[in-house]
Amino acid sequence: MPDTVLTHPPLHPTTARRRRRHPKGPGEQTRVREILSYLAAALPPGISAAARLLALQCALRMNTKMHIRLPNGVLRSLRLNAVQGPWRELEHARWLRITPATAANEVVAELLDAALLGQAPARSDRMRAADWALRASSASTARAIGPLPQLASAYLAAHADPQDGSGLSELDQMARACGVPLTELPTLLDQLVATGLLRSWQACPDSGDLHWTLAYGW
Repeated sequence: MPDTVLTHPPLHPTTARRRRRHPKGPGEQTRVREILSYLAAALPPGISAAARLLALQCALRMNTKMHIRLPNGVLRSLRLNAVQGPWRELEHARWLRITPATAANEVVAELLDAALLGQAPARSDRMRAADWALRASSASTARAIGPLPQLASAYLAAHADPQDGSGLSELDQMARACGVPLTELPTLLDQLVATGLLRSWQACPDSGDLHWTLAYGW
């Protein structure tokens, strides 16, 4: 009896293209959430919100050699293009080292935290997460009131349900991720409500749980 040969109909070109690309890491929101959690533990407590915003973008945009080229357009979106303090903070913490840039419209650095290599999926996936984080932290109202509300906006968006904007976290976890004392967190959350970035929030003193609803979805 002749061997049986199983054949499959050829894939439609469009279907083949869709199946060719398989993400090698979690979704954008999850990736940002994980990196924020990692940075909360990796960076010294005294690092400012502005430096943490930079660290988030650097961690997501680095290449396989842990080098980063941060365009001025990204820095302008964060309103950090005219300040050097956050870069110096990260250098002083030995988290990165600034290197000479080959173009005037970018900042080049080498990241020194080797553990970041274990946090990195495919670079294209991380770049999409970096853009997601940039949108989440660059709402016009947040930029107008400073880096801390920007970082808090990114944290709340990364930990919220993308469908209804509701979120759940722990108060001390958010305080560490944003680099603020726990006692200052209620004032920050009230500020986000007052400026229309957050619809509502409430905290449970017994459990330390923080519940919130974003004013808009991501």
